[in-house]
Amino acid sequence: MTAHDRERLARHLGLDVPAMLADCAESVNGKVRLRAGADGYCVFFKHGEGCGVHQGRPDICRAWPYFRGNLVDASSWEMIQTDCPGVNVEAGHALFVREGVDYLYEHGLVHEPGDDSPHALVLDASLARRKDP
Repeated sequence: MTAHDRERLARHLGLDVPAMLADCAESVNGKVRLRAGADGYCVFFKHGEGCGVHQGRPDICRAWPYFRGNLVDASSWEMIQTDCPGVNVEAGHALFVREGVDYLYEHGLVHEPGDDSPHALVLDASLARRKDP
């Protein structure tokens, strides 16, 4: 979670950042992430309902299912089809990529190389689109 993610989630939960981190986060290899529950799912995932903090969720969650692997690899895209009911299988991977890249840019979820903004995804040259002037 970026610093912005931590602030947004803490505000959503009505906590200060240190309290939110103590309650639901962990540091792994120097990176802060949400902990998983005993079932292996995010501590905020509610079975049958989905994300329990949807409005406060981190950018990486906001980017789903448009993760780099799903965009650059059709096999990865095929594997997510059972986990993401919003994937239109008939539309194909190429359309998924175009829509995904547009979605990521439109929602401010792209971190371009050399840009120090804390966003969820760095798109390589094969996926990046030119910004509108």
